[in-house]
Amino acid sequence: MIAGLIRWSVANRFFVLIGVVALLIAGLIAVRTTAVDALPDLSDVQVIITTPYAGQAPQIVENQVTYPLATTMLSVPGARTVRSTGRARGSSNI
Repeated sequence: MIAGLIRWSVANRFFVLIGVVALLIAGLIAVRTTAVDALPDLSDVQVIITTPYAGQAPQIVENQVTYPLATTMLSVPGARTVRSTGRARGSSNI
């Protein structure tokens, strides 16, 4: 079956070329007319919280700011991962 298709394609190169051009034009028309709502958004939703807390030791920032924020963020429905960092000048939660 495949061998027959290949033989027909080699013997009728013009029809194959016309078919390829027709598919190319149809694809370009489809891309141009497809609404943006029909294309899914594949990016993950991220929330980044930066909290300045100058003058405190990293352990205090971790205990008083970073850990409570991270546990609260994990309670949000649909939250999968939370990354937290406590530093001497503040914390970051992603």
